[in-house]
Amino acid sequence: MQLLSPLQIGTHLAPNRIMFGPHVTNLGDEDRTFSTRHVAYYERRARGGCGLIVTEGASVGDSDWPYERAPLAESCASGWSKIAEACHAHGAVVIASLDHAGGQGSSAFHQSPLWAPSRVPEVNTREVPKWMEIADINAVIDCFSRATKIALEAGCDGVEINAGQHSLIRQFLSGLTNHRADEWGTDKTLFARQIIDGVRKAGGSSAVIGLRLSCDELAPWAGITPEIAAQLVPQLVAEGIDYLVVVRGGIYSTEKTRPDFHEPPMFNRELCAAMKSLVQIPVFLQGSVIDVGLAEEAIASEVCDAVEMTRAQIADADMVSKLRRQIPKRIRPCILCNQTCQVRDVRNPLVTCVVDPTSGHETTDPQWELPAAEPRNVTVIGSGVAGLETARVAALRGHRVNVFERSHSVGGLAAIAGPGKSFVDWLVTECNQAGVVITTNVEWNTSTPAKRENWDTDVVVQCTGSIPGIRGYHIDSAAIVIDIAEMREGNSRLPIIGDIVVQDPIGGPIGVAIAEELGSRAILITPDNVAGNELSRTGDLAAANVRLAKSGVRIIRRALLRSVTTTHVEIEDRFTGQRSVLPCVAVIDCGFRLPSAVIAGTHTQVGDCVAPRTILEAILEARRAALAIGQSATD
Repeated sequence: MQLLSPLQIGTHLAPNRIMFGPHVTNLGDEDRTFSTRHVAYYERRARGGCGLIVTEGASVGDSDWPYERAPLAESCASGWSKIAEACHAHGAVVIASLDHAGGQGSSAFHQSPLWAPSRVPEVNTREVPKWMEIADINAVIDCFSRATKIALEAGCDGVEINAGQHSLIRQFLSGLTNHRADEWGTDKTLFARQIIDGVRKAGGSSAVIGLRLSCDELAPWAGITPEIAAQLVPQLVAEGIDYLVVVRGGIYSTEKTRPDFHEPPMFNRELCAAMKSLVQIPVFLQGSVIDVGLAEEAIASEVCDAVEMTRAQIADADMVSKLRRQIPKRIRPCILCNQTCQVRDVRNPLVTCVVDPTSGHETTDPQWELPAAEPRNVTVIGSGVAGLETARVAALRGHRVNVFERSHSVGGLAAIAGPGKSFVDWLVTECNQAGVVITTNVEWNTSTPAKRENWDTDVVVQCTGSIPGIRGYHIDSAAIVIDIAEMREGNSRLPIIGDIVVQDPIGGPIGVAIAEELGSRAILITPDNVAGNELSRTGDLAAANVRLAKSGVRIIRRALLRSVTTTHVEIEDRFTGQRSVLPCVAVIDCGFRLPSAVIAGTHTQVGDCVAPRTILEAILEARRAALAIGQSATD
């Protein structure tokens, strides 16, 4: 398998062709350095077999402070040293990512103007940056050189220069953001070339120098296009670059660099192949590369020399190890949801993963699968992700586990709504591998275990999910109001013709998805100023509204549903109180849900039957419940 073959990068030999790329983690501390959490996070991927670890981007100078815990190169020597030592122990090549966000940064933390080649307002905040003086330009060039020396002296094998979507270097390269009339504008490559030259001189011949370059800003009226990139790439590589990572996105399309599941995997395939044909150095394919089979095929067909599989290794730190052991079907899948691995939002969370909440919490989470002191007979009621994960971990700890599911299929809502089906399939496979017995079409009660030969239950874990919440609107007796869960489960049918109101008080992916499927029949009612308001956290907000518009969905904003009849709904403007009527034949309610009732005889509850939330909380609580079994006399 070519994925697992060594790759020569400059003077260093990577043990395989898989990269764990730079990304925001929020694992840093107040001193803007790499913390012990960073060390554990990267070491875990190196221990899992990753060949090339590129650390979180570090600001090369204090003129850049793009987010609260953004590392600062001059403070990172100790952290880089510990990361390099920990990852080198497993044979990984360690690269320090160097960055300056320029006009796409934030002034909130350093309380100083943003620096940029020209006065182009930042898209999200609308903040106008400071036009960089020549002294500012020279200062940043020098900062890249100094940061390179710091990283290499700390033990890193090289540095990666970021000219990707959140990058001052890309801002100089692009006509979107560089409107200068001086030499730094007439030759838009000058800034990048001088940085590369300075970094190469600082690193010497032995250091690995990589370049992450946006080769398509998706703004052809003035931005970098693939045709322009075809001219840029050879020039920049000739300055002393040892490897190239091909990415896309710019100031108007940052969400396109790491989109969610709505964008097809391997989306940079053609762009990468075009750039690879121009150079003789290793070229990495980036862009929702989450499937090892597709990654292998891309290398075999010479689309790339290697792949960046960052989200895939956040989902499963042992991805490469499992590939080496020839058990690729046991790799825990990334579902491309972006719900918790994309962390630059108002919640200020730490990086983690909905399918593996231990990611980002390596220093605090226990070893979930350690053998239990006393094996027990465990009954799990419900086979959603909470039930399956409880069963999986409990079985791996040595317990004997039976799962009872009242419906004909397993997986709950995650199996039929959203991108979670692949994860449900993985959980079922892992449960079978661990010896879990899953029985469907069984309504559990205290006598159910007795029906099984030699089955005497010690512990009963309830994982029965949620039920529809209280509806704050009046419903006429003959009106059709369908709960979204019933709709997805196939237990309800919509009228064949007529408009359908989608009631979405949450603003998450569920209401948007069903409206998009219904297309021109759908009238999406939201209390917010924009449809799918919460999708800003995953980077899908703008894209979702584009999809809704293309599908012909009508959106009623700032509206509250007040009543439903057989022929229409009445809505109220949440600001003015004005009421109006919308003709429709049915309503799909995508509102808040409530926990299912506690079942007598159960010892603990897990997941949505405690409080309806996401896959992340269900998995985390399932692990905690499984770990607790056998640890006390009362369980």
